[in-house]
This record gives sequence, structure tokens and C-alpha cells, in this order.
Amino acid sequence: MSETLQDYQRRNGAVWGEGDNSAIICSFSNDDQALEAVKEGVAMCDRTHWGRLQVSDQDRLAFLHNQSTNNLKILKPGEGCETVFVTSTARTIDLASVYVTAETVILQVSPNRRQQLMSWCDRYIFFGDKVKVEDITLQTVSFSLLGPESKSLLQRLGITDLPDIPHHHVGADINGQSVRIVAETGLMSPGFTLITDADSGAGLWQILTDQDACPFGETVWEKLRIAQGRPKPDAELTEDFNPLEAGLWQTISFDKGCYIGQETIARLNTYQGVKQRLWGIQLSQAVPANTPITLEEKKVGLLTSVVETSSGPLGMGYIKTKAGAAGTHIKVGTETGILVEVPFLTHYFPDSDPGSPKGS
Repeated sequence: MSETLQDYQRRNGAVWGEGDNSAIICSFSNDDQALEAVKEGVAMCDRTHWGRLQVSDQDRLAFLHNQSTNNLKILKPGEGCETVFVTSTARTIDLASVYVTAETVILQVSPNRRQQLMSWCDRYIFFGDKVKVEDITLQTVSFSLLGPESKSLLQRLGITDLPDIPHHHVGADINGQSVRIVAETGLMSPGFTLITDADSGAGLWQILTDQDACPFGETVWEKLRIAQGRPKPDAELTEDFNPLEAGLWQTISFDKGCYIGQETIARLNTYQGVKQRLWGIQLSQAVPANTPITLEEKKVGLLTSVVETSSGPLGMGYIKTKAGAAGTHIKVGTETGILVEVPFLTHYFPDSDPGSPKGS
């Protein structure tokens, strides 16, 4: 019997989580080496446990355009962007990556949101809509290569026509395996995400590790996520917060017209109604998530995530907009912290043509 992806990863030191996290690799017992590879070489994370939804039929782009925050109608095959699914009151459901192909749209969504988004889409497909949504998570694998040498690694495999624009993608052949290669990593680190059929997963993983891609698991991902500021469902992305507060302005088009949650988001922007924003926080000592944040003895926010790093504990948290700026000293429980900018978040629109998909 041929070796499975999990068999191959286990032989290479993979350690999985327990219980609800049993499908997630925690570590390959090489966390320091992997973090160095992200900075100087190429590291690889198995994101197969993330959700992948495939949307097909002729109304697919119009349907997704009407369900999320970015301008998807103008995307062409080979292009993509990030978008946010929100409730009717603009509370955040998930941040998703969108990849448009000639026949379908592929959504890569957070691990714990695929079933919710499947149900959400089904709820809004009405009679006469020519849309089909399929969960292809179990039929596919997804690996992200992170680091400055990622492009060189793929070029050594004979792939020369690599996309340079974030979220753009190409189909490629790697040792006889059909692979979609996307110019994004889910973080701000340079690199690519590769998606292929589940049956090809073990072979592709072996090819990439044979090319010195250093594998890593959720422990390193979480350190990178918090250091770079990517918000996460059930932490920063909840129905308590909207995408403007979450620093996801780059995923929102104010020119696309109506979509679910649009009126609330437009009103918040027009009347400058964003009362809190997400920050990175350098902590003096680690404290649990959900610890209140205070300034001059007044509660001004909430810690949402925390992780230990070689430079000390880092966190993320929501702070009232008027309470501080980068460099502000705060109290987090009984400990101290400093507000820091993190590169994943934007709190204004980057310069771009009106109506263009942010992040494409």
C-alpha cells in the first residue's frame, strides 16, 4: 500500500494535536529552525486542515460578490483576493482567500468555518440561481511555502511562470502532479500556497521537503500569525467585531454596491463610527486571552490572543480608538504592555483604483 501524507509526515517527526485538534500538526520538533527558515530560506506549513470550498456554475462570481465585502465581479481567471463574510449587521464570520479559475471559484477558509460557510451559502442560494457550492476539503491538500527562497525552490522544480501579484495563481505540473500555485501564504511572509488532489499530497510533500523546505506546524504558525497580526476566528474574528475594527480594510470595497452587511459598513465609514481597533501588543509577561486591558485605571479593551516568542510574549487585542496609538503603554490584567503596529492589518484604504479588489 502506498504511503499516505500522514505516514510520510510522521516519519519526518510530525506531532499531531489531541481531541478537536487531532487533524492539526502541532510541531515537527524543529520550531526554532523553522522560524529561521521563514526569515532566511523556505519553510512549509501543511494547511490541509483549512477549509476549501468550490463554487461553480455561471452565477458563481455574482453570488460570492453579493455575500462578501470585496469586489469579486471584476476578477478574471488566474486572479484572486481576500474577502470577508459578514452578518447582516457586519459582524465578522470569516476572512477567506478567493481564487478564480476558468470554470470555478475556490475559497480557502479558516479551519473552523467551512461548515458554517457551507450552510451560509446554502441559505442564500435561491430558486433560479445558477450556483453550486461544494466542500472539497477532504479531496484536496494545501501547503504553504514561506520565506525568501520559496520562488527559487519552485523554479528548481521547473516552474518559471510564477505569479508576482498577491493572490494571483497558475496551474502547474510538478513531477506529473497537477498543482495550483498561489502567490500568497496566508501571512505577510513571502511565498506561495500550493493546492492539489489529496492522492498527490504525499508525493508533493516529499518533493518539497527533498528541496529543503523546512516543515512546521501550528505552534510556529501561531507565533507568526500573532507577530504579523492576522486575525483568527473565535479570537479576533467574532460576531463581537466588524472587519473595520479588525483592520481588514484592504478586503473591503465601498464602490461595489449592495452585499450582506454593506449598509452597516458604509455607515461606519461615512460617520467615522469605528470605536475600537485591533493592535499588536508587546507584553511584559504572558497573560491569558480575554484579559481586560486598562489605561489610567479605565477599561479600554480586551486581549484576544497571546503567544510566547524568543523576544517575549506577544499578544493581539482590541483597544478603543481614542485610547492610544503605537507606543502607548497599557495594563493587561496586572501586567504591562505596549501597543505595536503589525503588518497584516490596515486601518485605511491603501492607494488603489476605486472599486479594485483589495489585495489582488
